[in-house]
Amino acid sequence: MKTELPKQHTRQPWFVLKAITIVGICLSLFHLYAAGVQPLGLFYQRPIHLGFILVLCFLIYPVFGPGRARGIPGWIIDGILIACSLVVGGWLPVNIETIAAQIFPRDIDVWVGMLTVLVVLEGARRAVGIGMMIIGAVFIAYAFAGSRGELPFLADWMPGILNHRGYSLERLAGQMTLGAEGIFGIPLGVAATFVFIFVLFGAFLEVTGAGKFFIDLAYAATGRQRGGPAKASVIASAGMGSISGSAIANVVTTGAFTIPLMKRLGYKPKQAGGIEAAASTGGQIMPPLMGAGAFLMSEFTRIPYVDIVLISIFPAVLYFGAVYLLVHITAVKQGIEGLPAEELLSVRTVLTGGWHFLVPLLALIGFLVAGYSPMRVGFYVILILCAVSGLRAGLRFAADSPILHGGLALCRQGAEQVLQALALGARNAVAVSMACAVAGIIVGVVGLTGLGLKFSAMMIAFSGGNIILALLLVVIASLILGMGLPVTAAYIVLIILVGPALTQDFGIPLLVAHLVVFWYSQDSNVTPPVALAGFAGAAIAGSKPMETSIQAWKYAKGLYLIPLFMVFNDVIILGGSLPEVLWAGLLAILAIVAFAAVLEDYLWQPLSNWQRLLLVPAIVVVFWPDLRLEMMGLAVIALILVMNWRSSRG
Repeated sequence: MKTELPKQHTRQPWFVLKAITIVGICLSLFHLYAAGVQPLGLFYQRPIHLGFILVLCFLIYPVFGPGRARGIPGWIIDGILIACSLVVGGWLPVNIETIAAQIFPRDIDVWVGMLTVLVVLEGARRAVGIGMMIIGAVFIAYAFAGSRGELPFLADWMPGILNHRGYSLERLAGQMTLGAEGIFGIPLGVAATFVFIFVLFGAFLEVTGAGKFFIDLAYAATGRQRGGPAKASVIASAGMGSISGSAIANVVTTGAFTIPLMKRLGYKPKQAGGIEAAASTGGQIMPPLMGAGAFLMSEFTRIPYVDIVLISIFPAVLYFGAVYLLVHITAVKQGIEGLPAEELLSVRTVLTGGWHFLVPLLALIGFLVAGYSPMRVGFYVILILCAVSGLRAGLRFAADSPILHGGLALCRQGAEQVLQALALGARNAVAVSMACAVAGIIVGVVGLTGLGLKFSAMMIAFSGGNIILALLLVVIASLILGMGLPVTAAYIVLIILVGPALTQDFGIPLLVAHLVVFWYSQDSNVTPPVALAGFAGAAIAGSKPMETSIQAWKYAKGLYLIPLFMVFNDVIILGGSLPEVLWAGLLAILAIVAFAAVLEDYLWQPLSNWQRLLLVPAIVVVFWPDLRLEMMGLAVIALILVMNWRSSRG
């Protein structure tokens, strides 16, 4: 069986690659069993999941860095860490009855707890980056900083509001590993259940060729239009980004096709890379999966997953609509045409060759609406995808004069694809699982020390009670966290720290606060000087990273604008009467169109200076929750847009 590892891991010995494949397949089978056959308790599933993930992490990422030989010292270190990972994964399930019956933890439980924290931090350093490890270590040090803690001298370095009593090694180890408030808390619980099963579903889609189908479908639908490849990038990223769970992975997947074609038609390299980065970032806010965000949000808010998915559809459509409109305006301004018809397949041809990929996606939506748990839904859609892919391959084989030898080869190929998907899904889950494990450390420390309430008080003080300034602080904090954390971890940390202030002190509804923080957590993908997705787009486009990041930031402006609309017009999230919802939807659409026109100084034709000057305050008052101001702003926007359209036709 052939399995493909990322390039930096292909230099590893064959037996390590085999071990990675075997461990990955076992992990995926374990989760399929738990999802579809026999559900497991949290103190069984989460530690076992973490043990598997840690073993995979230390196999995939050598101690001295990717692509470098381990040597004898490296194998000794990694061998010890792999053995420790097995202890971490098995300790709680094996000793659960004893641990549950005791009042105070045994010394051995404390030692295993300390071991778990250290191994998790080292795993995060390798799989996620040193920034994740440092942040986790800083929070642990904060728990020890106090008169009764292990590091009392650190209390002198902290502002008075951050001071606390301090905690012992035994207390912190118990908090981290002997309950559901630390490493084995909600973040890892979500990673070990919903996230893993849908990452596995994404791996099955990738192996069976669904990614190419969605890209081909996007090209067939939009390729002939002006700026067709850029519009195809927006549509393909909307479809694949939610499944991939990573904006960067989305850029390198769809961008490999879209960016060269955009450059060929006339987009500047920096524009092509920026458009792909902005579109790929939107994939993380696109239902039904939203990366891991929808699952985490459901766990934190106790709002059903399907409700969060349905609520998130309209804001996601607004975001992609804004990117699509900016792409179209750029194409019109620069005179960029579409691809020739002879280079494109028709929509019918693409659907004929890949209709079966739509079946599991439709089934996914149907099962969720019917009220099935996300884990069970993930299990069912994987089975359905395997069934329809096998049926499709069988029908093609039957139409091509089948012979026995060919049938055996087809079965062998199908089995290899299943095993490849099982291994790939497990590998793809390593980074997010390690990030969630360290996020559990952060959540545990925040709960132990009361840091969340203290941070909220600081936020109130810095913003002076002004909600706009408070949201600006969230944006800045998310950008800083994004330099060292993946999106999922940044969202968890932010919502734990600023969530109480947004909901209790500024009166933002709970779900709106979570959505706003989740959206802003994406900004490190497209906002200079970080812009990780922008850098990936620049690498493919052959453009300068910072110039590409600035373009990505421009095309992704909806990432900042739409959350503000959620805050000041929360009816689009929380619902209301039909007239209220329709009115809010109309305001949002026209505000996005006007914003795109101001940003590009163009809609049907160039805007005059006085039109742009009037549109800016009109957009601002549209966001203000006052009906008279909203009507005034809407009237100004509508008038200027109509004037621009009539001038273009005259």
